[in-house]
Order: sequence, then C-alpha cells, then structure tokens
Amino acid sequence: MNNLADMLAMDGHGVYVWSSYAITLVVLALNVVQPWLARRRLVNEEARRRRREVK
Repeated sequence: MNNLADMLAMDGHGVYVWSSYAITLVVLALNVVQPWLARRRLVNEEARRRRREVK
C-alpha cells in the first residue's frame, strides 16, 4: 500500500501529473464523442427532411 501511495504522490508532483492525465483523457473522449453525436444529429435531420418531402 505504501508503494502505491508513493507512486500516486510522485514526490509531491502527483496532483499535477494525474490531473494532466485526466485532462488528456477528457480531451481524447471528446474527440471521439463529438463527431459521433454530430453524425447522429445530421442523420436524424436528414431523415426528418426526407419525411417532410414525401408528405
């Protein structure tokens, strides 16, 4: 347990290191999720437009 705590603390720099990892993971997740949501929105809008044209 002590080795894990030492690894996480990183001689007092752990807060900066782990927060930068967290920010990086958030940015990477946004790079995956945003295009997926935009594509889904575009497909739904196109389907709605086509349904209006048929009527």
